[in-house]
Amino acid sequence: MTMMSPEEVRGRLRTTPKVVKEFRAFVLRGSVVDLAVGVVMGAAFAALVSSLVRNVITPLTGVFGKLPKFTDLSIKIGRSKVLYGIFINDLLSFLILAFVVFLFVVKPLNRLLSVTRSCPECLSAMPIRAKRCSACGIAAPPPDADVVEGGRR
Repeated sequence: MTMMSPEEVRGRLRTTPKVVKEFRAFVLRGSVVDLAVGVVMGAAFAALVSSLVRNVITPLTGVFGKLPKFTDLSIKIGRSKVLYGIFINDLLSFLILAFVVFLFVVKPLNRLLSVTRSCPECLSAMPIRAKRCSACGIAAPPPDADVVEGGRR
């Protein structure tokens, strides 16, 4: 281990406030704050979905089956107990959460970012605002009004 000279120590101490200021600017940047809020909201939503599956959906499925809870489902293999019912609960939570994210985030974002549409005749991709297909030459019908109004004019 090498010793630092007093000049090196002073140099590092002088740069520390600069690093702290840069870090503070980075943390307070809008995208980082938005990300932090998104993570917190996502965690809260995941807890809500887990509670929905555990306390509402699973007991309702117990009406149709023999067990009132999936968490009671298990297999004993030797001395080990495999709790596959808990996995079913977690799988249901994941599927519901993934479906909600797909419906409310992915689908609207895909529609907003879409810059092409399919030609009704030859199915080739063409710009949304195109009046004629470049592949087959037919006159293209006007694009959907909500696609054009969605910010892609």
